[in-house]
Amino acid sequence: MESGLTLTNDMRLVLGLVGFTMAMFVFDRIRADLVALVVLVVLGVTGLIAPEEIFSGFSGNAVISIMATMVLGAGLDRTGALNRLAAWLLRRGHGIEQRLLLMTSAIAGLNSSFMQNPSVMALYLPVASRLASRTGLALSRLLLPISAAIVMGAALTMVGNSPLILLNDLLVSANANLPSGMATLEQLPMFAPAPVGITLLVASLLYFRFYGNRKLAELETAAGGENVTPARTDSYFARTYGIEGDVFELTVTTESPLVGMTVAEAESLHDAPLLLALKTGNDTRLAPPADMRIWVGSVMGVMGPRQQVADFAQNQFLRMSSRLRHLGDLFNPARAGISEAVVPPTSRFIGKSARELRLRHSHGISLLAINRDKQVIREDVRSVPLRAGDMLVFHSFWQDLARAAESRDFAVVTDYPKGEQRPHKFKIAMAIFAATIAIALTGKLPVSLTLMTGVAGMLLAGVLKMDEAYAAINWKTVFLTACLIPLGWAMDSSGAAAWVAGNTLERLPEGTPPWVLQVVVALLTTGFSLVISHVGATIVMVPIAINLALAVGGDPTAFALVAALSASNNLMTASNPVISMITGPAGYTSRQLWRVGGPLSLLYTVIAVSVVNLMFWGR
Repeated sequence: MESGLTLTNDMRLVLGLVGFTMAMFVFDRIRADLVALVVLVVLGVTGLIAPEEIFSGFSGNAVISIMATMVLGAGLDRTGALNRLAAWLLRRGHGIEQRLLLMTSAIAGLNSSFMQNPSVMALYLPVASRLASRTGLALSRLLLPISAAIVMGAALTMVGNSPLILLNDLLVSANANLPSGMATLEQLPMFAPAPVGITLLVASLLYFRFYGNRKLAELETAAGGENVTPARTDSYFARTYGIEGDVFELTVTTESPLVGMTVAEAESLHDAPLLLALKTGNDTRLAPPADMRIWVGSVMGVMGPRQQVADFAQNQFLRMSSRLRHLGDLFNPARAGISEAVVPPTSRFIGKSARELRLRHSHGISLLAINRDKQVIREDVRSVPLRAGDMLVFHSFWQDLARAAESRDFAVVTDYPKGEQRPHKFKIAMAIFAATIAIALTGKLPVSLTLMTGVAGMLLAGVLKMDEAYAAINWKTVFLTACLIPLGWAMDSSGAAAWVAGNTLERLPEGTPPWVLQVVVALLTTGFSLVISHVGATIVMVPIAINLALAVGGDPTAFALVAALSASNNLMTASNPVISMITGPAGYTSRQLWRVGGPLSLLYTVIAVSVVNLMFWGR
């Protein structure tokens, strides 16, 4: 490849699309999946990608593998595997902090090798909450080590995260533009990155054992606060959110000014307690819709300090009773209660308020408070637009909460009794999962087909229903990935990747060793992943890495693997979905994440480059 490669109009257009994608992801003015769709359309309309190939990403092995890992994870969760795991960890941990932390992080890391990272984190949030609530260990001492182990453990297989799943497709597409006589790049087998993943996972466990956990404790002390443990207890919600008191029944009399009001109007009254339930005639609702009207004889279930409720009842001419004669069944702790949930970056809730989402009407969920960057919002909380990382406080039936959580628009942190569990299918699910991994080990079938075989097995065995499988798939992630894959093809086929690689080499000293270039690739990819998605970073950097390897006589597969691994090397910012999911529940500040996650990310780069070079030594 010549360093003086001419910059063509096609190259300019592709690089312009890359710049546009990065800018949109950074400033978040347009939804990421819409940005990806715009890029896809432009690539097709301009002819950079042939019309008959433009939608091939949707049927690619990468997208199919991502979907399959999501469904397999949902199948394991549906059988109660994670509840069994939490109980086992409690028994084996014996309440010893370091032992419990080491075991939980290690097993989470191993789980992440076969499931998408955000899915694993969503499953481990309630596990961590249960462990924290039963041992008294601060949640902040659990979540960052667990999330780091999940990120590291994903490198154990080629299906642990989206960048590695994408890598094989990008390697195959690069073959069309290799120099004549160059050996074809082969797809990497299922466990090809295992040496890197094992080393990274062990390094993460040792890092938090000897440094990270102590650093977290120091930073919490310096901040002047103690991280509390989310648990379904009155003291926690009273201390953290000011949600305290008992539940009372208020009966509406003929003199009450509430007669004819809607629930929303009653809630907006001065010093109104939390209105959690309403019985009007034969219609009894927990989390009554905002437009439901209050009439004479209606019974309201409210929560608040006794004196506040008594004053409200007196001012509004309501009969107050501390004995729940009409609504007792609704407030049975086995059926309903208060919970916490975090909003992930892929949620459809982002930018919308509870009023717009009609949470009570659509899902039977009352939003009581929002914890945003350690600030608790309770005033007019239903009008506040939601953000990624917000911690939401709900009151609902547990079954309604579980049903709403299937949409993946929020991840419930509180451990609660879940409906529709199928513990009798546990052995069947584990057998199917083990068989899937065994088939993958043989390498006789493509990984995507192997994983989808496992999905079919779980569906046929009744571990999951078909609608539950659809619900388990995060379609935003699938769409984003499928739309951006052709951008990686265009980077390669247009020569843009070769042009960037050539100009990079011109600015480096002559004779720079290949391993130094790999470090450059790793750091650049990590930098991109801090501000754009790990999928975007992979699609941009893998073609560049391959062309850099060709220019210096290095191994293109090794360079590409370093780039794909580095795309997940983000333990400091919310652009990593795993980190965005733990920031709210654990109350981490940006300073804490950078001080603790920064050194671990540098260690990640050193390990990734070193172990990949050892793996490809002599090839």
